[in-house]
Amino acid sequence: MGKDKHNGIKVISLGGQGELGKNMYVVEVNEDIYLLDAGLMLPEEEMLGIDAVIPDISYLIDNKERIQGIFITHGHEDHMGALAYVLKFLPVPVYGTKLTLALIKTKLKEDGFNGRATFTEIDSDSLLSFPQAAVSFFRTNHSIPDSVGVVIHTRDGAIVYTGDFKFDQAASDLYKPEIGKMASIGEEGVLCLLSDSTGAERPGYTPSEAIVAKDITEAFLAASGRIVVACFASNINRIQHVFNAAAASRRKVAVVGKSLQRVYETALNLGYLKAEEELIIPINEISQYDDREIVVLSTGHQGEPIAALQKMAKQTHKQVTIKKGDTVLISASPLQGGELILSKTVDLLYRVGAEVVSSNKYKVHVTGHGSQEELKMMINLMNPKFFIPVHGEYRQLYAHQKVGIAAGIKRENIVIAEKGDVIELKGNKIGLAGKVPSGNILIDGSGVGDVGNIVLRDRRLLSQDGILIVVVTLNRQDKSIAAGPEIISRGFVYVRESEKMIAEATEIVSEIVKKNGSRQPFDWSTLKQEMRDALNQFFYEKTKRRPMILPIIMEY
Repeated sequence: MGKDKHNGIKVISLGGQGELGKNMYVVEVNEDIYLLDAGLMLPEEEMLGIDAVIPDISYLIDNKERIQGIFITHGHEDHMGALAYVLKFLPVPVYGTKLTLALIKTKLKEDGFNGRATFTEIDSDSLLSFPQAAVSFFRTNHSIPDSVGVVIHTRDGAIVYTGDFKFDQAASDLYKPEIGKMASIGEEGVLCLLSDSTGAERPGYTPSEAIVAKDITEAFLAASGRIVVACFASNINRIQHVFNAAAASRRKVAVVGKSLQRVYETALNLGYLKAEEELIIPINEISQYDDREIVVLSTGHQGEPIAALQKMAKQTHKQVTIKKGDTVLISASPLQGGELILSKTVDLLYRVGAEVVSSNKYKVHVTGHGSQEELKMMINLMNPKFFIPVHGEYRQLYAHQKVGIAAGIKRENIVIAEKGDVIELKGNKIGLAGKVPSGNILIDGSGVGDVGNIVLRDRRLLSQDGILIVVVTLNRQDKSIAAGPEIISRGFVYVRESEKMIAEATEIVSEIVKKNGSRQPFDWSTLKQEMRDALNQFFYEKTKRRPMILPIIMEY
């Protein structure tokens, strides 16, 4: 444990590598730690009952006295959604732009965070000084305003973290990237670039938001009935397009969804969204207007729009029901693995008589991430010595590596890292130098980290083969059966149609209880295990299924 332990520059990903979301990156400059973003990820399909996934921060907790601050690039939850958890354990300053901090504060309030947190507002002209480095920022173009990249200036050159970005040539002033500033950062010397890989598989350029704005307005003008727009809650650019199109087509907008309400009110209050006061109406007033005067802007749980749309089509949504004559605009790409849900939702919408606007006729959505030519442009502007693709599944990181090579970076100067990998920048070399604890912390309701792999395995088992509860009451004196055995099935077999099999199982349990009751000393755990083993084998032979077996033994 000598003094050299923390010397040099290291980059560590605690989330965002090999996955979409949960972005969190550590840059170590000698003794200092700079934390870049603190995001969450929506659960994957096999994470049954889980609300959100956040990074494992045990490495940061062990080194919290070294952390100089958390630098948040923008107000999307995959970059700032884990802060309520992180700030409980790391009482360090949070740096972000005006809108980003406002969204963080409302999110913390919603998450029930009651700890202390220090927030420092920055803009793209801010320059912060720390013992081992200085930190500056540059404005980027994304689907939310006030997005920035972060530059950590070290004696060996700059570490640049782009955050999410694209280059839209028709971006309005609120979304214009500082291309000149990026070029000057590159001229000063970039040691290492950490760049967004989300769009690395798409050739060419991401289409302009100006096309989307025009096509949404045209779709609004062509619709004869109500319009329902589904979009991500945090896509402020898209919300503005909807407001503009509603005003142009003389419609009122009703906003549905807690996440959307939170984001839109915050952005509106700070001037990042513009809408006339009479344009927005409460959802309970839509019946007072003709259908051709109404737009419903909708999102769902955690800002994901497709599930809410599906409820509207099934007539199970609390506030809105899709009906014949409605026009539905889906201005969002499905989340990872959500293509099937989107397909089924569109089918449902047609069944109830709605008209679904497809991208064949109108372009109502574009991504907020740059495609290959924009990624090359970022690399050329920064001209980095070393390159680490970030933000994406492995195939996207690999595609970004190929883009980097095409843009002139040597293959040996590029590292595709996994979560927890320690990447060391030393002289003319970049390479792996160990690993730190990393992984997923699962959030279920108010529980944080109390659901692990064993609980998920049990949930999967329950979802596949169901559960059998075996209830037996024993006589306290001689351990003979006083009541039961009673077998209760949930999600395994319908008892009334399987009476013979359940009767056989009951007889097996009775025999095991009698055999164990005569043993001295009497052992509860042995009795339960024998019941599980025997029933497991019996039911597998009969049904080729393995339900969870839960013996409950009481004394009387």
